Amino acid sequence: MTNFKPLVIVLLGPTASGKTDLAIEIAKTIKVDIHNVDSRQIYKGMDIGTAKPTLKQQKEIKHLLLDLAEPNNPITLNDFKREAEASLKKVLKKKKTGFLVGGSGLYLKALTNGLCPPAVGPQVELRKILKEIGQVECHQILQKCDPIAWEKISLKDSTRTIRALEVIFATGKKISLLQSSKVPNWNILELGINPKNLHERIEKRTKHMFNNGLIEETKNLCQKYGFDISLLKTIGYKEALTVIKGESSLNEAIEIANQRTKQFAKKQKTWFRSQHHPKWLNEKNSLEEALSLIQNVIGLS
Repeated sequence: MTNFKPLVIVLLGPTASGKTDLAIEIAKTIKVDIHNVDSRQIYKGMDIGTAKPTLKQQKEIKHLLLDLAEPNNPITLNDFKREAEASLKKVLKKKKTGFLVGGSGLYLKALTNGLCPPAVGPQVELRKILKEIGQVECHQILQKCDPIAWEKISLKDSTRTIRALEVIFATGKKISLLQSSKVPNWNILELGINPKNLHERIEKRTKHMFNNGLIEETKNLCQKYGFDISLLKTIGYKEALTVIKGESSLNEAIEIANQRTKQFAKKQKTWFRSQHHPKWLNEKNSLEEALSLIQNVIGLS
């Protein structure tokens, strides 16, 4: 590669955009493994609701960074980054080319930009207290404790607000001062897909999930880990849980999951536009275009 740097290819896009199928075709052609960068596919037993690559797809191409932890033992971004970097180093040492695929923007940025998040694990009891206090007041507390972080975190973003506060309570230091970056010594090629019929794809996939085992998968997760694990509040599982509890019908759950998924996809696209600079692929010939762009970079070596 240019300046003897290894190449890391990134394929990103919103949920249900077709990343898995395209990634497998790319990986088979250039003969590389796929590194998963989906924040829910890293958990065991969460297969249908996360659209995890099927066993058949995993046999076609080796997928790394799947099933890293149990759902009742969530891993931090820092944990994931450490695991992913170790895996990438092994691959790059042999192949000189790595392949990251996923829609979790912050996880991708942590790898491609060398973002170094604070090594602070989840503070379970503190999180319960902060949730009881409420997002509005927590956001006001953050403004006083860490104005820099407060400016970057939306009032609507309770997850990041709570994370910033728990870092402060755990370390006594502002998260804005602890966050740093060390750009890796790689050439990075970011490719993006964003099909025009994304909403139709989301609706089709959501219906397929619910009709092909999501309810049963959710029941299994509840039986094994309990009803209160945070991952059961994520898209799909939360709605499946309402069906199991008799709080909504199957059709109502599907409709709500569709709405939440579309909202999530919109947030993903906003993130990708502001935080990444992918070469957006033409959906009519995305494979050919992706391979051409990859070859152009490889050819620079």
